[in-house]
Amino acid sequence: MLYSADEKTAAYLVPLIAKIGTMLIKDITPKYVRDLGASMMPKASTDTWVRQIITPIRAVINNAHDLGKCAPIRVKGFEQRERVEQDRRRGKRSRVKKTPGSWEWLLKFREHASPRHSALALFMFSTGARISQAVEMHPGKHLDLQNGRACIPAAKGHDDRWVDIPPELVTELANLPEMFPRGWDRRKKSNLRLFGFADRSSPRKGWDAACKAAGIERIPFHAAGRHGFGQEMNVRQTVDEKAAGEFGGWSDTGLMRRVYTHAEGTSGKIHLAWRNGLDLAEAETGLRLAKG
Repeated sequence: MLYSADEKTAAYLVPLIAKIGTMLIKDITPKYVRDLGASMMPKASTDTWVRQIITPIRAVINNAHDLGKCAPIRVKGFEQRERVEQDRRRGKRSRVKKTPGSWEWLLKFREHASPRHSALALFMFSTGARISQAVEMHPGKHLDLQNGRACIPAAKGHDDRWVDIPPELVTELANLPEMFPRGWDRRKKSNLRLFGFADRSSPRKGWDAACKAAGIERIPFHAAGRHGFGQEMNVRQTVDEKAAGEFGGWSDTGLMRRVYTHAEGTSGKIHLAWRNGLDLAEAETGLRLAKG
């Protein structure tokens, strides 16, 4: 009751409180917290255990500590060995490599997507916006199309941010009709949403249908948009990470580089570099790797 949890964390805390019951804080040890994962969620990954069990419990107890109510708690995460062992037990791999969005994928997707799904995908790929931010946007509050700008709503500790958007995206957003999410009161202009979706899950059915019709891999919203933006700017187009991070809303460019960029064309790149290095060395030394 002392901890002010957001909606997602509160959902994680409900079953935890039911499990822990009236245990005293002093009796909740780091080992007890770590062991809750296997007992409460035996088929989940260790990453899920950290996100839905360790992190909420740690946050509640350390919040109480900050208020002078109890001692703090430190609970370590799981090592790679433990993650692999749990994946083996549940018969499923965690941390599966994401396929980031690309221009090729996006163009094919747009050939079969509805206008609002098409605009949504282009917007996320062009700005790095999250799906939750995009569906929240109000055409009157978050667009300044005369000046070629859009406002990405606040998220993850970041305030609202205005970004310049390309002319093609300006035109596409300008051509979207006024849309209200299904079931919302149409008499209230405040209920307008730029893409007409009520929440982050609302676009899924149309999104999946467009992927199927186009005969392309189903890439989820976050991978197609934010991961696609990070990959396009940092890897394919080699924009400096400071510029890409500022535009895409990453305060930690290290996080952007670690999580939102992915290896592509690995063998080809390595073999080309190998060949280039060999050619330079042979030219400088007059020697040849292949004899005869």
